[in-house]
Amino acid sequence: MFSQADLFQIQQKGITLDQVNQQLEYFKKGFPYLKLIKPAVQNDGVITLNVQEKEQLIAEFEAQKSNKKLIKFVPASGAATRMFKSMIDHLTKPSNALLPGDVGQVIGHLELFAFYDDLKKIFTKNGLSLDTLRKDGLYHNIIKFIINEEGLNYGKLPKCLLKFHNYPEGTRTSLEEHLVEGALYAQNFDRSVDIYFTVSPEHIQPVSKLIEEVKKRYEMTYHVIFNIVLSIQKSCTDTIAMDGNNFPFRNSNGSLLFRPGGHGALLENLNDIEGDIIFIKNIDNVVPDRLKSETILYKKTLAGLLLKLQKHAFDYLNKFENASGYDKDLNAEVVKFIESGFGYRFSPAFVAMTENKQTTLLVKLLDRPIRVCGMVQNTDEPGGGPYWVENSDGSLSLQILELSQINLDDEQQRQIFKNATHFNPVDLVVAIRDYKGRKYNLTQFRDPDTGFITTKSKDSKELKALELPGLWNGAMAFWNTVFVEVPLITFNPVKTINDLLRIEHQNY
Repeated sequence: MFSQADLFQIQQKGITLDQVNQQLEYFKKGFPYLKLIKPAVQNDGVITLNVQEKEQLIAEFEAQKSNKKLIKFVPASGAATRMFKSMIDHLTKPSNALLPGDVGQVIGHLELFAFYDDLKKIFTKNGLSLDTLRKDGLYHNIIKFIINEEGLNYGKLPKCLLKFHNYPEGTRTSLEEHLVEGALYAQNFDRSVDIYFTVSPEHIQPVSKLIEEVKKRYEMTYHVIFNIVLSIQKSCTDTIAMDGNNFPFRNSNGSLLFRPGGHGALLENLNDIEGDIIFIKNIDNVVPDRLKSETILYKKTLAGLLLKLQKHAFDYLNKFENASGYDKDLNAEVVKFIESGFGYRFSPAFVAMTENKQTTLLVKLLDRPIRVCGMVQNTDEPGGGPYWVENSDGSLSLQILELSQINLDDEQQRQIFKNATHFNPVDLVVAIRDYKGRKYNLTQFRDPDTGFITTKSKDSKELKALELPGLWNGAMAFWNTVFVEVPLITFNPVKTINDLLRIEHQNY
């Protein structure tokens, strides 16, 4: 199937032939569905915290953080093309075509966007008047200056470079808002703030330029030192594409087509980080300063809960290591902790195991990376949610699942999926070291059977693409998992340009 040129191309990407062959098998056989037992809801998989509990957990975080290396990890790869899809689509139609409602909303409220002054300067430079263009219905001209290279070029820039919010002293991009957030909850004992942004190779230069322009200003404002790393998705995480007949899709020059493996590929980037506690949050989920207090409070709360649970897990692991033999009381205590702390339910076969096998399993379940995930109440946003899932050994665990992982032809499974009360806003705090301070190899805790296949196109030809297990889905399937309800105000993503007109993104 593969020529010598193909094998050389595969090798150059850092991918093994075995990996490619495994991907081919997934294309042929598909991925198995996960078995949902029930949605995770309040007090049954999703923890709700009262004021006193939050205060105690924040105190826990403040007390322990000086001994931990804190890091903020922000997936920010790719261009913001989808934000402007309606505007881009409208440009393909005649200039007198009826303006879609969402595009009309943008053009009618341009003055409310943080990028308005930049846009106005471009109009002036080209001898144009926004008022005249709007009055004469020359909407194509306005859209072009927003999304194309002769204007702001927002249709091709990454979201981290887009101006999101207005302030009296100027504007901020989403990247700058993450710098501010980092200074407010992810400071290390030496006042350093370590932030990893994942970016595409073609965006390294403009993102680096922005950081160089603003870094000192925010360091002086918040009295911190930013250590910023731009992390590129590795080519070895790309996946081979297939045609409709399950043969490798080839480019016009005959070479194999490889595509980025989705956000699950970022597990490799996360695996390179040498921190203790890592805050994970998407690039577009930011708010102006006037609304940051709840975000800061809950980030510290989630981190405090993680540290509290980690301390218990480490204490138990040390007890197991120092035990002279089987300790029935210790085993019983650990079973209760794993069930109450990490929402794990042991299989019926557990009680029939030998004492040594029980202890071995308990140590294995304790000795895993930990993630504490914020969950907002369901608002019909597209994406994954928290569920109880049955594992191959009959045990139950908490997982974040996407629609593609569910067998929607099964009425019972479909109903369970629909009955979810919470949504995953990508608000995670994770711990990636073991009780002896060694960094886990995170790839060992991934479920490789939780990827999915999508339909794409290239050069007007349809193709099938394979996405790796999602970063907060199957890539973390074998982590110890905790779901905590967080308020909706902490979730304000910008999926379309119109989202920036929401009151949460207006700095009144």
